[in-house]
Amino acid sequence: MTKSLSAAITGINADQQWLDNIANNIANSNTVGYQSTSIQFADLLYQQSQGAGAPIVGVQGGTNPIVVGSGVRVASTNTNFAQGTMQQTGVSTDLAISGNGFLVVNQGGQNYYTTDGALQLDAAGQLVTSTGAIVQGWAPSANGQINQNAPLTGITIPQGQVANPVETQNITLGGNLAAGATSPVTVTTTAYDSLGNPIPITFTFTPSTTTANQWTVTATVPTPGSTTTPPGTTPLDLGGATSQTITFDSTTGQVKTVSGSTTGTNNLALSNFPTGYNLKTPSMNLDFPAVGSNGAVTQFAGNSSSLAVTSQDGAASGALTGFSIGSEGTVQGTYANGTKQILGQIASAMFTNPQGLAKQGNLLYQATLNSGAAQLGTAGTGGRGTFVGGSVEESNVNLGNELTNLVLAQTAYQANTKVVSTTASVLQALVQMA
Repeated sequence: MTKSLSAAITGINADQQWLDNIANNIANSNTVGYQSTSIQFADLLYQQSQGAGAPIVGVQGGTNPIVVGSGVRVASTNTNFAQGTMQQTGVSTDLAISGNGFLVVNQGGQNYYTTDGALQLDAAGQLVTSTGAIVQGWAPSANGQINQNAPLTGITIPQGQVANPVETQNITLGGNLAAGATSPVTVTTTAYDSLGNPIPITFTFTPSTTTANQWTVTATVPTPGSTTTPPGTTPLDLGGATSQTITFDSTTGQVKTVSGSTTGTNNLALSNFPTGYNLKTPSMNLDFPAVGSNGAVTQFAGNSSSLAVTSQDGAASGALTGFSIGSEGTVQGTYANGTKQILGQIASAMFTNPQGLAKQGNLLYQATLNSGAAQLGTAGTGGRGTFVGGSVEESNVNLGNELTNLVLAQTAYQANTKVVSTTASVLQALVQMA
């Protein structure tokens, strides 16, 4: 009879662990990034009181073995890695994973793995989880490239960082010069030198009074150190001369030729800048978009001209104003001068057997011998899910299932206690018979 007692006790212990697991799932039903777990049971050893008997044809039939089990144990706890509901938060630091994969984080010098995307910045500008684990990835090189063969490092958003100024290399024109116009058209833009100092440039397009469909273009900049009001100006060279001629096709209204182009295309080299400007390169390109393309310089009939500088690729210095996280994990900073720079790339980890990961608390997992080593890479590649910035993954606990399991666990627990009380009553009856 003691067998029934010991078997019932193992059932009580196993059902208690089941109840503990259910309670933990329910408690974490609103925990961001939590994956529910389930209990798997296995029976214990069996005692054989009679072996199987072989049949003897015509004499005796075969008999089955008689075995009695000794109870139950918890064989494993499995984690449900099914996708939880995506919740958009609009917070730039939040990050959800759509599909497979884990964030790599470091705490106390040890790497862990998590799906907790409720991230934030600490006082050092580090991207961390709510419990202080530092999100890992790769830092950009001096030229802004990411080397995924480099060691992982903490992702840092350098608050107050100032982007270096960018010297202007290309100035692009676009728009229309009115056919038949008789007055000059002035176009202005601000370029930048290597120190971020502004260089106001004025282009003047003057229609020819003798040749149809022909315009002359000149360029000037203010003379550094000029004491006159307005400041004196210095003419620039356009393709090696102080002025150049632009001819339009009379039928299509598109640019036909740009005199002085040194490249064979519709570009003019702006040069001969005064020495007061700090330029690393001696010239800038004045670009005319390809004929027929969107934004190409044209000469169509109209009441007024719309010619303008559509872009220039220089910028003054500017402080970091914000950042975003792309689907592949690229962290891109936005600066007050309008430029963008890569600040790092968040790593994504996969495992051969994610069920083999060990939960450590604080929504952290640790690799084990049965999970395999972390396979690091870019989100969206090699079966890894993509990142969703400004969102978090909610808990995947199904409360309906957990409440159903709660009833089943309670019933099983009570049934095992009934076995104990029944066995105790039988033993008491035996004692009374003595």
